[in-house]
Amino acid sequence: MDPAPPSPALPILLVVAAALVDPDGRVLVAQRPEGKPLGGLWEFPGGKIEPGETPEAALKRELREELGIDICCVTPAGFASHAYDVFHLVLLLYLCREWDGVPVGPPIRWLRVPELWGIAMPPADGPLLHLLEAVM
Repeated sequence: MDPAPPSPALPILLVVAAALVDPDGRVLVAQRPEGKPLGGLWEFPGGKIEPGETPEAALKRELREELGIDICCVTPAGFASHAYDVFHLVLLLYLCREWDGVPVGPPIRWLRVPELWGIAMPPADGPLLHLLEAVM
């Protein structure tokens, strides 16, 4: 038997996301818009890293665009790696406990980490819950 030919490599998509933690220890999640891939699921806010952009600059830009806040400082928390059908996602997660402004925008929820296990999240976000349990 001939071995199966190698499958073509998927393009890698680098994204950043924030676990915004309020003074009560709750984490913000935002709902993905209906009609988009994974629409209706809850995720950590963030987005794509543009060419030439650092992850921290991308996170600052994305949170300003999505939620209308300016982050003050972030701490790298970890990452997730997940193969979707048309790309391989590498998600860099940062913890953020300080920001200027009040988050507004897409539907958002503030949940404690154990509550996050009970909501529908994209496949790449779910594995990060173990990490959040360990660091919070």
